[in-house]
Amino acid sequence: MDGTLISTGGAGTRSWRWAFEELHGIPADIGESSEAGMTDPVVGRSTFRNVLHRDPTDAEMRSLLAAYLKRLPAEVQASDGYRVLPGAEDVLRSLNGTGRVTGIVTGALEEAARIKLSRGDLNRFLPFGGFGSDSADRVELTRRGIERGAALIRRELPPERVHVLGDTPRDMDAAVAVGAVPVGITTGKYRADALKLAGAKVVIPTLEAYPALLH
Repeated sequence: MDGTLISTGGAGTRSWRWAFEELHGIPADIGESSEAGMTDPVVGRSTFRNVLHRDPTDAEMRSLLAAYLKRLPAEVQASDGYRVLPGAEDVLRSLNGTGRVTGIVTGALEEAARIKLSRGDLNRFLPFGGFGSDSADRVELTRRGIERGAALIRRELPPERVHVLGDTPRDMDAAVAVGAVPVGITTGKYRADALKLAGAKVVIPTLEAYPALLH
């Protein structure tokens, strides 16, 4: 999602900072403790460990995630840098129009993902998904997303017929692990060579190039 469909202009980072400051008096920077493609639970736990020098309790993690979600809507709406990335809306509309099943796999909590996508009016194209709230493990949440897609259409959805599009090596790793087709996109921070090294079958510069792969 982040870096593939949209950029929130740092809204998530600011929301994490607010949550840590609100709960623990420390305006933590998640960029110092995490990498792109990590799930929200892992981001929160890693940052907590980095700034407070201990593991959070389960109750502390619940409070941290709740505070993050409390702040996120305001940060997304106020973000000057929010944008839908080139081709995202047109490609999703085209895929929906040709009867292809489109969902989302993201390390974000489901509520966070829906908040981020809402400003760009993209939720309507993505009726199901696998989320960081399903599992802290990227592979498991990707598998869950495929299962939900199959449940939606009420028939088997073989992983080898599923394209997983993403802008991080973790996206590609997860696609390989579940037997799906990894498609890398260089709209995030990673270059084509890093995505190919992680298993991308093909790498495209933006989503605008994706429909050509389907012909």
